[in-house]
Amino acid sequence: MLKFYHAPWSRSSTIFWLLEELGVEYRMELVDIRGEGGAPEAYRKIQPNKKVPAIEHDGTVVTERAAITIYLGDTFPEKGLAPAVGDPDRAAYLSTLVYHDAVFDPVVCAKVHGLSYISNDYPFGLYDDMVANLERKLSAQPWAAGERFTLADVILGGGINYVMNMLKALPERPVFLDYVARTTGRPAYKASAEKDAALAAQIPFFQKMMAAGGEAPA
Repeated sequence: MLKFYHAPWSRSSTIFWLLEELGVEYRMELVDIRGEGGAPEAYRKIQPNKKVPAIEHDGTVVTERAAITIYLGDTFPEKGLAPAVGDPDRAAYLSTLVYHDAVFDPVVCAKVHGLSYISNDYPFGLYDDMVANLERKLSAQPWAAGERFTLADVILGGGINYVMNMLKALPERPVFLDYVARTTGRPAYKASAEKDAALAAQIPFFQKMMAAGGEAPA
């Protein structure tokens, strides 16, 4: 049994999309991260910081998006969405997944919150270096791991889409716009986005936000 711990319109939405890409059976467990006090204390047994996403597969708990993606891609190799060990694309696949969580995400958070620092102050480095790296990488190849779509594109595509189109914290350069169009044009993305919106509509936090005229995440 595969259980997916999820909060609508959160970082776990990319794992929702990923599961749609894989087309495997799972059970969703909704976690109210936006209620008073955040997620229930009991959830720390699954995720120590009470964050989403997390999965539980046959009794094994996996947290963090990069680890979840690697685990699921390797658990369901017949889906052909993760380069296998020995595949020349494996290195770029793994590097992209870890880069997104260890560099892209924290650099964007630092940018949005106005953190001023030099590269050696933090392990994730500088925002401008991150933007230049992604632009160079996606200009040289259509997908994160090379010439084919992989689960790494779910994570990276979802991240770029949100940061560029919702946070407005990434420049709308042609290479990023084209990449987002390729990734979000997939049926699995559209299916998960529609389902996620329906789930979000049931959450009091988002009900209040939309009633006040707030903008829903893309």
